[in-house]
Amino acid sequence: MDSLTAALYKHYGWRSFRDGQRPILEAILDGRDSLAVLPTGGGKSLCFQLPALIREGLVVVVSPLVALMEDQVMQLKRRNIQAACLHSGLTPHRLKEAFTSLEDTSLRLLYLAPERLQGFSIREALKAKARKKEIVAFAIDEAHCISAWGHDFRPDYRKLDELRTLFPGIPFVALTATAGPRVRADIIRLLQLRNPFVQVCSGRRKNLFYSMIRRSKTPIIEVLEMLKDARGASLIYASTRRSVEQWTASLRAEGIPAIPYHAGLDITIRQEALEQFLELPKPVLVATVAFGMGVDRGDVGLVLHLNLPTNPERYIQESGRAGRDGLPAKCIVLFSPGDRKRISWAMKSNLSEITFNSTSKSDQDKIRVEFAHDQLRKMEEIAEGALCREQSLLLNLGELSSKCGRCDRCKNQLKERDWSLKAKILLTEIEKLEGSNIVSLVDKLEKKVIEDEESWGWLSRRLVQDGLLSESNDAFQRLYIKDSGRRFINKPWPLEFVGRN
Repeated sequence: MDSLTAALYKHYGWRSFRDGQRPILEAILDGRDSLAVLPTGGGKSLCFQLPALIREGLVVVVSPLVALMEDQVMQLKRRNIQAACLHSGLTPHRLKEAFTSLEDTSLRLLYLAPERLQGFSIREALKAKARKKEIVAFAIDEAHCISAWGHDFRPDYRKLDELRTLFPGIPFVALTATAGPRVRADIIRLLQLRNPFVQVCSGRRKNLFYSMIRRSKTPIIEVLEMLKDARGASLIYASTRRSVEQWTASLRAEGIPAIPYHAGLDITIRQEALEQFLELPKPVLVATVAFGMGVDRGDVGLVLHLNLPTNPERYIQESGRAGRDGLPAKCIVLFSPGDRKRISWAMKSNLSEITFNSTSKSDQDKIRVEFAHDQLRKMEEIAEGALCREQSLLLNLGELSSKCGRCDRCKNQLKERDWSLKAKILLTEIEKLEGSNIVSLVDKLEKKVIEDEESWGWLSRRLVQDGLLSESNDAFQRLYIKDSGRRFINKPWPLEFVGRN
């Protein structure tokens, strides 16, 4: 048994590394910057935890989520590994404890929210550790947050490059589960990684079974059935805090002791929710996206999204909470055509407040809004499309893969039929009413062609996907006919799509 494997066994009781872990560990121990893209459940945390134990020094971990920090500190302490965290939700007593622990040479992992690194006290404390050669590395977890093209951009991450000036001789490792080529390039550039070792592993998870289903008018019936069939823990994602509270109440009324979790709850309540999720035999947790990244529970048998996720990368991250123990697990999305319009309005409101450093606010907002709408449209295409779910999701990360053979699309092959006649009717109407929004157009066509058993809105989205129409990048979803659409009107060709879900 070599020294690295021996250290793994000594501290964790495991006899072998997972795919991609060992080269990253070796790079960190050699003092080299690294970028690690490992799938959710691929063991990213070990890549920065083990070097701290081998070198008997401190690794500073930047993390965006309180739940992640609290969970990992809890898990490390159970292994008798000294760890602490600093975030805005700490009580004065815990804050004092965290700063006191920094003076102790036995501290191995310090988890920080990115904004904490702007504080004078913490910078001075870390400088003192660096002068004594006690810092092994800086680990930037969820590193995609630094990129405006990532699915979870956080402006505070852009300030992390200042650490390079403050701590020039200490290696950096950036870690994430999802990062396409453009995001990876941003991470390397914005963190100023120097000749980094880059490890990109496949995002395929062979034990996950994806399904995307049209949400019914009474989804509680479907949800109860899914929970009944699920093994281990169940994680339900809701889009808003209010929705979390409503679904928690509805499930409790049906005899399910659901646990709520969102950023609006008191830190003590959130901590209790996290502990219940980790310790109860079959917990059901209803949460916003404030929960889940890095939470270490292996037997999550169901990850259920009650609405359309906002983009493919985020969905891969969130659904990846399932089946970390390697056993079969279900990842299900309940969605409706109205989801995209609702999310689009929320994007319009939220993204107007975001500013970037490189261009004017109006230009930055416009680019960001267009990109976010494009990602939302891609997610809707995956949900409504006929292709393999996992293959389509991975393609959005730049990974070419074969069909998974496990998802609802692979297991239930749908028959295609020719939609050219209805497509011509739709395109002709749009040509006359250039810039009409989908809602008004659908209302008009449903009155005009009453025999239609499918959704005109669904067909318009397929024609956008097929390049015959273009759509405005805003919540109004205005439709414009393209030159290819005009050619189709003059000389139609077969357009074969599977029917909507």
